[in-house]
Amino acid sequence: MAPAPESGTTRTLILAAALRRFADQGFAATSLTEIADDVGIKRPSLLHHFPSKEALYREVLVAELADWTSLVNVAVVGGSGGWEQAERVLVAAFEYFEKHPEFVRLTRREAIDGGPMLSAELGAVLRPMFDRAVEFLEREMDAGRLRRYDAAQLLLTGYGAVLSYLSDAPFIGDLIGHDPLSPDALAARRRHVLDLLRAALDPELDGR
Repeated sequence: MAPAPESGTTRTLILAAALRRFADQGFAATSLTEIADDVGIKRPSLLHHFPSKEALYREVLVAELADWTSLVNVAVVGGSGGWEQAERVLVAAFEYFEKHPEFVRLTRREAIDGGPMLSAELGAVLRPMFDRAVEFLEREMDAGRLRRYDAAQLLLTGYGAVLSYLSDAPFIGDLIGHDPLSPDALAARRRHVLDLLRAALDPELDGR
């Protein structure tokens, strides 16, 4: 008989299976039994790690957000400011969401369906990161390294440009006639959004 997996490994497998199920089916349509079956354990064993479906869902979402926060924090460290640093953060966002399509679908479901992680809770996690980004943009604008815009609205525009494209990929594929998630298509989309935002923000382009 094969030895049982270690606790940490089992917990990681549960979180990965839960992310897939919640992203594909939503919170209400997903059962703990399905997640346990995906991992190859029994439901009571899953409940040993997570006391309820709500607790598991919250941990999935918070863990993904923590990974995203860490990536952004790395992107904003160093750099000379201005467009160069803003681009680093935007590229980090693109790369993270491109590599985590299940997280994109999960957050879209959360926003549309009003999942169990209420907006106030989710906002408490995201708001400090959003405020930090606004402060960065406003500081760079005050220093003249970026053109003056409403920083909060600009971030919302970038957020929509990234997540809407990824979450609506099946529909977009029908519009453009090829796979919008292929490496070439993702690179082209990333370049387009970056060029668009740079044209809006980078004062160095004024003389070109």
